[in-house]
Amino acid sequence: MTGSAPPTAAKRLVSLDVLRGVTIAFMIMVNNNGGRGSWHEMNHAAWNGFTATDLVFPTFLFVVGVSIVFAFQARLARGATRAQLAGHTAIRACLLILFGIVVNNFPYFHLQHMRFYGVLQRIAVCYLIVGLFYLFDERVTTKIAALAVALIGYWILVQWVTVPGAGMPGRDVPLLDKNQNIVAWADRQLMPGHLYEDSPDHDARDPEGLLSDLPALGTALLGLLTGLWLRTERRVKAKALGLAAGAVGCLAIGYLWSIWLPLNKKMWTSSYVLVAAGWSLVAFAIFYWLIEFKGWCRNGWSKGLVWPWLVFGSNAIAAYMISELIGSAIEMIRFTAGGHETNPLAYWHLHFLGHIPDPGWRAFAYSVSYTFFCFIPVWLLYRKKIFLKV
Repeated sequence: MTGSAPPTAAKRLVSLDVLRGVTIAFMIMVNNNGGRGSWHEMNHAAWNGFTATDLVFPTFLFVVGVSIVFAFQARLARGATRAQLAGHTAIRACLLILFGIVVNNFPYFHLQHMRFYGVLQRIAVCYLIVGLFYLFDERVTTKIAALAVALIGYWILVQWVTVPGAGMPGRDVPLLDKNQNIVAWADRQLMPGHLYEDSPDHDARDPEGLLSDLPALGTALLGLLTGLWLRTERRVKAKALGLAAGAVGCLAIGYLWSIWLPLNKKMWTSSYVLVAAGWSLVAFAIFYWLIEFKGWCRNGWSKGLVWPWLVFGSNAIAAYMISELIGSAIEMIRFTAGGHETNPLAYWHLHFLGHIPDPGWRAFAYSVSYTFFCFIPVWLLYRKKIFLKV
């Protein structure tokens, strides 16, 4: 934790902060979507295909990749050595992994079924590997080569490597079979009893498992390449157009690739990496054009429009942890109402939002209200200039 303010807006890429803030706010919303009756786009796709919800996590990883370029260059300009930055990167990755384990298992921490994979853990792995890669090699060509290796290598892995006990994907079992795929098989060998979708039989799996970290590195690398593009000496307008062109390219290649390798968030398929990055670039191009080129957030009304996302974006990890931990803590508060045991969140959903007749809008109202509730402590941290930096 630090009590110093982040760099001023003039020294920061405000559009990146806004994209990060919008992403973390939507992440809180979909993680607390109101349950049954929530809209289709507020839920993950059951398996193949994707929804708006499936774009949240890869967008955050994409932002991590962009941020690595700007954060590392800023610290190097202030006199930090590359060895110091490498040490800090490793320490921060370890902290993220510890935070992720806490978030996953709070409040009970049963070692027998403790989950070690997770969202923050995947961010930590990608931040560490991509960060160190950039720190000691700033060439664009090596990043493009690594991206190709990650995506094509993963495609080969899931389509042409025999799944023990099942056979060859596409021949003996369907390609990307929900239970019999090499990614789930590896996680069952490494972490039996500790997976997100756990089961005593053969269908246990984890959406943040070990092997799917490989294409996730591709997501972070695409963000890193975007950061390198934005640090060139080109005009702001040219950079915005470059973001738009990158979006079109990623979407075209990703959707074309999905003909042979379906979009799948839970397996983080290579086609999904490109499509998700394409939509992340669409959002980033819009924010970059409006804020960096058109000058949004410089006057009253647009500054007020951007401000909530800057609050979330300046403390994104803290916002995520608050949203995950505070819900579990509140659910531990038990009381009796109307002859039934309940907790404050369930009571709010049933007795206040229950008056909304449409189930979709009722679930959405719960999602928005919970996100606003989480915004309050993040705003207090922002006011006091306290930022959780990892």
